[in-house]
Amino acid sequence: MPINRILVADDEESIRWVLSKALEKKGFTVDLATNGDQAQGLFERNGYDLAILDIKMPGKTGLELLQHFRELRPNSLVIIMTAESSMENAVAAMKLGAYDYITKPFDLNVLDAIIIKAQKALDITGEVHRLKTEIQAQYRLDHSIIGSSSAMQQIYKIIGKAAPSDVTVSITGESGTGKELIARALHYNSQRIGKPFIAINCAAIPRELLESELFGHEKGSFTGATERRLGKFEQAQGGTLFLDEIGDMPHELQTKLLRVLQEKEITRTGGNATIQVDVRIIAATNQDLLEKIKQNEFREDLYYRLNVVPIVLPALRHRKEDIHDLTHFFINKANEELGLKIKGCCEETMKLLRTYHWPGNIRELENTIFRATLLASDQILAPADFTDLTPGPDSSENGTSLEDLITGKLNASLAQIDVNELDDLYDMVLQQMERPLIKIVLLKTRNNQVRAAEILGINRNTLRKKIQTLGVDIKKG
Repeated sequence: MPINRILVADDEESIRWVLSKALEKKGFTVDLATNGDQAQGLFERNGYDLAILDIKMPGKTGLELLQHFRELRPNSLVIIMTAESSMENAVAAMKLGAYDYITKPFDLNVLDAIIIKAQKALDITGEVHRLKTEIQAQYRLDHSIIGSSSAMQQIYKIIGKAAPSDVTVSITGESGTGKELIARALHYNSQRIGKPFIAINCAAIPRELLESELFGHEKGSFTGATERRLGKFEQAQGGTLFLDEIGDMPHELQTKLLRVLQEKEITRTGGNATIQVDVRIIAATNQDLLEKIKQNEFREDLYYRLNVVPIVLPALRHRKEDIHDLTHFFINKANEELGLKIKGCCEETMKLLRTYHWPGNIRELENTIFRATLLASDQILAPADFTDLTPGPDSSENGTSLEDLITGKLNASLAQIDVNELDDLYDMVLQQMERPLIKIVLLKTRNNQVRAAEILGINRNTLRKKIQTLGVDIKKG
C-alpha cells in the first residue's frame, strides 16, 4: 500500500512551501490546505493515507482533524506539527491516534525518516488486512465446514449469531466431529480475527502441569521453573482461548477458571500480582457434563458460565446426507496435498461409505479417503479401495438405524431451541414419541387395546390412560 498522495495543512505559507517542495522531490503528490476547514474538505473528498497537520490553525485544530480523520479512515496515518513542545500537546496527539509528533522547526531528514517508517507501517497494515481477508475466506461457513443437512444448517445459524459477540460458547460432540473447526470458525468470523487463537487440550496435559500451561508461572515457583513463562491466557490476550476436552479439567482448576470468567484476571503460579486478561472462551467436550455434575466431577456454576451458547455437533452417522459432499471435499484435499488425480467415487463406493457406521466421525472419513486415494489403482475409487470398511450391524438398507434416525431428528430439533429455558424436556420428548407409537400399534391391531397393551408391554389400564392424556384419536374401522 504505497503512499502516493499526502495532505499538508498549515496556516504558515513558508511551512507549506518547504514541505510541498521536499515531498514532491521524493515523488509524492501533495495537496495543501491553509486552515482546518479546508483540510477537512480535502480529506473527505480524496482520503489520504498520510496527513501532516499543524496543531493550531484557523477553523478546526489539528487535534480535531486528527480525531475526525481517524474515524473516517482508521488506517490513515497522521503526523502532528506544533511550535509548542509541551507535554500536553504530545500526550493529547498520541492519545487520539497520531502516528508521530514533531516540533517546529524540524529537520527535513527527521520528517523523511518518519515518512519512511510510516510507509512500512502501512505496508504491514495492508499485509495484515490481506491475511485477515484470506483467513476469513478460509473459515467462511460455506468453505471450511462441509454439510447441507438440516442439523448443520441450524449450527451455521448459531455460529452466525454468536461469532460477532464475545459470549462464551460450549461445543459438544463425539471425538472427530470437528469441534475445533467450529471454534476456529467462531474466532475468524469475529471482531478478534487479528488476535491469537490459542487451543489447549485439557485431557492431553498432566494434571500437575495444566495449571502452569493455562496461567503461566514465575521463575522458581516449582522444580524446573527456571524462568518466567506466560500461560495460554496471556498468549491469547485479545483473542480466543479454545479449551478442548473441558470435562477432563481437574476440579481445583475448574474453580480457578470460574474466577477468571468472573473477574477477567489471572495470577501466575508462584506469583502474587493479578494480570488483567481480555480473552474469549470457547469450550468443547465429548462428555456429558450434566452427568459429571451429578457425580460431583464438574462444577455446576462453571457449566452454566460456559454454556451461554451451546452448540451440539451431530455424529457423522446422524448426518449421512453430508457424506457425499465431505467425500469429494477430502478427495480434492488429498489430490492437492498428495499430488494425486483422483476424480471421484463410483456409486457402489458411495453406498458403502453411506452405510458404514463411522465411529471416528469426520476425522475417520478424512483418514479413510486419504488412505484410499493414496493406494488406489484407478482414478475412480472403488469398494475394493475400502476393504477395511463394513456396514455396522444395526445398519438398514439405507445405512441408518432407527436409533440413528431418532437421534438425528432430536439433534436437529434441539439445535433450534435453548434447552436451558426448559424444565420438562424429558416429558415433552416422551409424549411426542409415545403418541405415534401407540397410534401405529392400535392401527396394526385394529384398535384391539388388549392386544396393543400386550405388544407395548404395558397394562391395559395404563394404555387407556395414555390414550386419553396423549389425545390419541381412535378411529373405528
